[in-house]
Amino acid sequence: MHGSGRHDGSAAPRVVVGVSGSLGSLAALHRGVAEARERGAELLPVLAWEPPGGELGYRRSPCPPLLAAVREAAERRLHDALDAAFGGADPGVPLRPVVVRGETGPALVHVADRPGDLLVLGRSGNLLRRRLRRSVSAYCARKAGCPVLTVPVPELLDELHELQALHRRARWHLPAGPAAELLVAKG
Repeated sequence: MHGSGRHDGSAAPRVVVGVSGSLGSLAALHRGVAEARERGAELLPVLAWEPPGGELGYRRSPCPPLLAAVREAAERRLHDALDAAFGGADPGVPLRPVVVRGETGPALVHVADRPGDLLVLGRSGNLLRRRLRRSVSAYCARKAGCPVLTVPVPELLDELHELQALHRRARWHLPAGPAAELLVAKG
């Protein structure tokens, strides 16, 4: 018998969740907990980070103290995201947070490297930001050696993006006023 308690010699199941701190990734964390509970799996929330200017920029001008500070900030961001998702409560599944140096898509695929893993991703950012950046979910779907589950944008986030767009359009046509006026106008 192995330490995982499994008798068949295979590795314990894992649910790997990409975390950025966005509302989309928090929704993915909640879905990841549900999947881990259902599968009797360990939950690995993963936050990928890169040095300022990327790896090439860092190789040209290495600065170990800056690198250490960026890594510490990534660790804080992951723990803040877990606190935001679970409110400091135990999610009820084995949890092993992971901070990985590297571009997000390749880092997630590297961590979710077992066929029995499940990689859970949320959508983050607005449409323009998603178009400017390479799609992490598309990359992972092409490259992962395990199933990839993309969690839809939470309905509330869709409504927030609609309100932001309404505000951008309206600010040129309406006198400046509190944001609450826009909420009343939408309802």
